[in-house]
Amino acid sequence: MEDHKHELIVCIVNAGFSQNVMESARAAGAQGGTIIRARGSANPEAEEFYSINIQSDKEMVLILVPKAIKDDVLKAIYKDCGLADEAKGIAF
Repeated sequence: MEDHKHELIVCIVNAGFSQNVMESARAAGAQGGTIIRARGSANPEAEEFYSINIQSDKEMVLILVPKAIKDDVLKAIYKDCGLADEAKGIAF
């Protein structure tokens, strides 16, 4: 199997927070990314069960990074833009 030198990080945040993601990623060594506007589709029962309001307008941030810094970039994104933050970001 071929050894890949880069990994793709996908981060989904509430609309308006993609620049926060990029600032965190750049601080951890990423060079740049691609921002795509998106719409989420939440299950109304899940919103009621968890007593949360899920914003449907989202932004997807795609960041290609060297494999060596992937974990650092992911940690920075979660620290600054994760579910505990107003951005409500998830990254994988």
